[in-house]
Amino acid sequence: MKIKKEIETENRIIYYLKTKDSNDNTLIIKQEITNICIYIKDTVYYLKMNNEFLPVLKEIFENSNIEKIGYKQKGDYILLKQIGINITNLKFDVEIAGYILNSINAKYSIEDLSLKYLDFDIDEYLTITGKKTEENNQLTLFEAIEENDNKELYCTYAYCIDKLYYTTIEKLKETNQYELFEKIEMPTLEVLADMQWNGMYINKQELIEFGKEILNKMNIITQEIYEISGEEFNINSPKQLGVILFEKLNLPVIKKNKNGYSTDVDVLEKLKSEHPIVEKILEFRQLAKLNSTFVEGLLPYINEKTNRIHSYFHQTVTATGRISSTEPNLQNIPTKLDLGKQLRKVFKAEKGIFIDADYSQIELRVLAHISKDETMIDAFNNDEDIHAQVASKVFNIPMDTVTKEQRTQAKAVNFGIVYGISDYGLGEQLGIGRKLARQYIDQYFDKYKGIHNFMEEMPKIAKEKGYVETLFNRRRYIPEIESKNFIIRQFGVRAAMNTPIQGTAADIMKMAMIEVYKKIKENNLKSKIVLQVHDELIIEATEDEKDIVKKLLKDTMENVVKFDIPLKVEVEEGKNWYDAK
Repeated sequence: MKIKKEIETENRIIYYLKTKDSNDNTLIIKQEITNICIYIKDTVYYLKMNNEFLPVLKEIFENSNIEKIGYKQKGDYILLKQIGINITNLKFDVEIAGYILNSINAKYSIEDLSLKYLDFDIDEYLTITGKKTEENNQLTLFEAIEENDNKELYCTYAYCIDKLYYTTIEKLKETNQYELFEKIEMPTLEVLADMQWNGMYINKQELIEFGKEILNKMNIITQEIYEISGEEFNINSPKQLGVILFEKLNLPVIKKNKNGYSTDVDVLEKLKSEHPIVEKILEFRQLAKLNSTFVEGLLPYINEKTNRIHSYFHQTVTATGRISSTEPNLQNIPTKLDLGKQLRKVFKAEKGIFIDADYSQIELRVLAHISKDETMIDAFNNDEDIHAQVASKVFNIPMDTVTKEQRTQAKAVNFGIVYGISDYGLGEQLGIGRKLARQYIDQYFDKYKGIHNFMEEMPKIAKEKGYVETLFNRRRYIPEIESKNFIIRQFGVRAAMNTPIQGTAADIMKMAMIEVYKKIKENNLKSKIVLQVHDELIIEATEDEKDIVKKLLKDTMENVVKFDIPLKVEVEEGKNWYDAK
C-alpha cells in the first residue's frame, strides 16, 4: 500500500485523529475514532476507520522506528489502546510544544497555535480536502468519505500539525528549551497516559457507606446547630445564616457584601472564638463538601468494566510545570480533616499493595541548592531537622530547646519564604501581628543570606528578561511584574521568587517518573504507576514485586539528579491509600 510505504520510508507519521462521543461506559475515554488524517508530502489523506484499515494502522503505530507527530497524544495513546493498538515512539506533540514555549498562555488549540506561530488563520483557510483518498487507486481499502463530516477542517489540522512541528522545534531550540521538551515533557506524556489507563481501583460499596456516614454526621451537627441557635433554618443559605449569627446571636460583623452579611470561611474562622455555633457550622460545611465533591462526585467516575477511577492528568495547565488532575481531581483528596483522610481507605490495591514514595521537603532542598545558602546546605547535609534549625536561628535559641509550637511556626516561615509570603500573609497564617511576622522574616533572611540574595535577585531577572527559569530551562514569562497595579505587580514578584523552586521540583518529579516507568518496563515488572500527587508517587505493586519496587523507587527518585545536598524519599506501603501514606 502506497501510503504505508511512504510513511515507512519517511520513518514518520504526521496525523490527527477525529473522534466522536461514545455512550460506552466501559471505555477509559468515552470516545471512538472515526477517521484519521495523515499528512504526507503536501497531501492530506482523510481515511475512515474500519476493520480493514485497523491492521494497517496497528502496524504503523506499533512500529517503534516510525516517529509519531500529532496533537494531544496523551489522549491518542488511550483512544488507540482501546482498539488494541499500542502506540510507540511518541516523538512530538504540538500542544506540549506550545505549552513549553509559553506556559502562561492557556490557549493551545490548533487554531491558536497556528495563528501564533504560523500566522495562519484556520477560519480563513484555503481548504485542503481529503478527496484524494477516493481518487487514488492505491487506497482501495478505505470507504468513501461522507460529504457532511467537516473533513476539510480536520485535514487542515493535519496540515497545521506538520507546519507547527518544524516551526516550534526551531523556537524551542532558540529558547534553549528543546532538551526540556524532548527529554522530560514528551516521555512524561506517555507516563501520564499509562497512569490514566491503569487507574486506581475503588471499592464502590465502601464509598457509598462512607457517604452514609457523612450524612449521619451532618444530621447530628444540624440538630446541634438548631439547638444552639434556638430555631431551625437553612444552614446552606448565607442570608439565613447571616441573620442567625449577626442579628440573633449578635456576633461582630466582619465583612458585608452586596447580598448582606458575609459568611465565607475567612469570616467564620475569625469568629470561631466568639461562639460555639461557628465551629459547628464550619464542620457542617466541611462534611457537605466532602460528600458532594468526594462521594457523590467520585461515584460517576467509577468505570463499569474496571471498577477503577481513571483520572485525567494535565500537562499543559500550570505555569510552573506541575501536573494537575481532573475528572476527578485525585490530587485534591483532603488531608487535613480526619474524615477526609479516611476517604483514602476506599482506594484499594486490587492486585497486591500500594507503594507510596514521597520526596521529603523537596522544595526546600531545591531552594538550598539554587540559592547556594551554606547554612541550609549544611543542615541538609548533616541530616538536621530543617524546621528546628530555622526555629533556632529565627528565635535565637539552642536547637535542643525548640518547642513543638516554635517548630510549627518555623515551618510556616520556611514554606512561606518559598512562596514569597508577605508579613501580612505570615501574620494571618500564624495568628500573630504583622510587625512580629515582619521580624520573623527579617531574622530568617539575616541568618540565611544566600536565600535572601536569591529572593532579591529573581524579581530583578524577571523584570530585565521578562521571565525566570528552572534549573532545566523551563521558562515562565511574568508580564505582571511590570504592572502599574500594586497587587498584580506583587503577584509577579512572588511568581518570580517561587517559579524556579516549584518548577525545578516539578521537573525533578517528572524525571523521576520517567526513570521509574522505564525501569518497570525494562525489568518486565507487573507493577504499575497509578497516581502522582505533587511530590508523591504511588505504585500498585504485586506482593512478589513489593521489595523490588520499594528499592527501585527509593534509588531512582533519590538519584535522578545530583545536587549539593541529598534528595530524600520516604517509602511506605499499605493495602489501601490511607495505610500507605
